[in-house]
Amino acid sequence: MIFVLSKLGWALVRPGNLLALMLILGLMFQATRRPPFQRLGKKLVMASVLLVAALTLLPVGQMTLRPLEDRFPQPELPGRIDGIVLLGGSVNTEMSADRGQPVLNSAGERITAFVALARRYPEAKLIFTGGSGYVFAGDLREADVIRTVLDGLGFDTSRIVFERESRNTYENALFSRPLADPVPGETWLLITSAAHMPRSVGIFRHAEWPVTAYPVDYRTAGSLTWSPDLLYGLDALNESLREWVGLAAYRLMDRTDSWFPGPVRND
Repeated sequence: MIFVLSKLGWALVRPGNLLALMLILGLMFQATRRPPFQRLGKKLVMASVLLVAALTLLPVGQMTLRPLEDRFPQPELPGRIDGIVLLGGSVNTEMSADRGQPVLNSAGERITAFVALARRYPEAKLIFTGGSGYVFAGDLREADVIRTVLDGLGFDTSRIVFERESRNTYENALFSRPLADPVPGETWLLITSAAHMPRSVGIFRHAEWPVTAYPVDYRTAGSLTWSPDLLYGLDALNESLREWVGLAAYRLMDRTDSWFPGPVRND
């Protein structure tokens, strides 16, 4: 139930949908013959226009996304790694099923980093965790698609333990931990998008599985840049807001170890 509610709630508050709703309501209210509704409609339309202008002309998305991406720096890799965990989120399972071939999304760097690290540490345990993040999931799971992708790249998938039932990051940690069976003192790398890393590390720590963050899939540069682009600004704000809301929600549900997990654990 929580999974379904989270999907519905996010559909309502994601920035693009909110802007569209404000414009629709604003135009509908202005079409009425009641002055109070007409005034409210004008305010909603004006607010929508101002938000679009801000997202186009100002680095709003970058400013909200960079703190997430900068939270965990690139680690200094040791000589030995006991295990590597790759989180799902880099393929589109529905489109892959429809088209009959793997369809990657913009987080494909997760896969390339995983392959490079797995070859660097041939003795490390390898875990992929990811089922489907859709409410009405089909039979195809992300783990199935990733297996196909890695087979096609010539990688030995027999090295990997695939977990294919999880639907979100909380279940990633919950379902893959028994498969990995980590013991105290082991060093495990966690690979996911840089913006998603704070929430992911907090969840794994809460599951008593200490991991070393290996962030990839950056969407912002090292410093703020000015480039008028509504779609980029909206996409960056969409991703950052999802993570900030997710951090707060998971903390309230006691699924993460702190409000804003960082490199040093704060119990």
